[in-house]
Amino acid sequence: MILLPPSETKRTGGDGSLRLAELRGHEQLREARDRVRAALEELSRGDEDTAAKALKLGVKNRGELQHNLRLDESGVLPAIERYTGVLYDALDVPTLNAAERAWLAEHVLVQSALLGLVGAGDRIPAYRLSAGSRLPGLGSPLKRVWSEAHAGTDWAEAGLVLDLRSKDYAALAPLPAGIGYALHVVQRGDDGAVRALNHFNKAAKGDLVRRLARSGARLDTPQQLLDWARATGLELSIDESTRVVTLVTELGAPSARSSARTAAR
Repeated sequence: MILLPPSETKRTGGDGSLRLAELRGHEQLREARDRVRAALEELSRGDEDTAAKALKLGVKNRGELQHNLRLDESGVLPAIERYTGVLYDALDVPTLNAAERAWLAEHVLVQSALLGLVGAGDRIPAYRLSAGSRLPGLGSPLKRVWSEAHAGTDWAEAGLVLDLRSKDYAALAPLPAGIGYALHVVQRGDDGAVRALNHFNKAAKGDLVRRLARSGARLDTPQQLLDWARATGLELSIDESTRVVTLVTELGAPSARSSARTAAR
């Protein structure tokens, strides 16, 4: 099971309407989903400046407030197609076939600030809300509402869990001790040393999930993940003491040498 962060940027459009009862975890998360949605709509209907500040919207993207007032009528898309940005561009779902998309629907969850954990195939509307947003009408921070709502999740049934979420989104549904592995992405430099990637790590994460989907991998143990990576040509290592999987990638930020060559031109 792979846990993905969402993206602030989203594809608009879709068809049909939001059906909360069809989303993964409906019974467990229904109350929290109703509370967060009501607070978001209340904020978005009010003073525009106040709402824009709370949702961290600039002048150019204030129009996204309207998404929050049309959740039932703006159309829905599978979550894995709704989000855009570096990670989702690298995943490139439109170029995957039906079997590969089915793998994503079975093995991927996305951590939405509006809806909690949703399945990759769950159909959701466009909206504007991030993990760091403030909803005055909610009465509690989003982190508290969602962490409490997800507290009863039976992670043991998920098997091997690989957590690709950022810290803010991981805090909305924390994994219990001993469950899951966080993914750390590094790049090997020309000197052989590895360095952490920041923004560019998202491309490597999207590429990893794409490779898994295309292979149709069924991985139940950390060793099976390592064996799969080796066969795929990826450099992965696992630290059991910290429960961190490290991926060494050539994607993302250019190396110092290639940057120097580019500058010389």
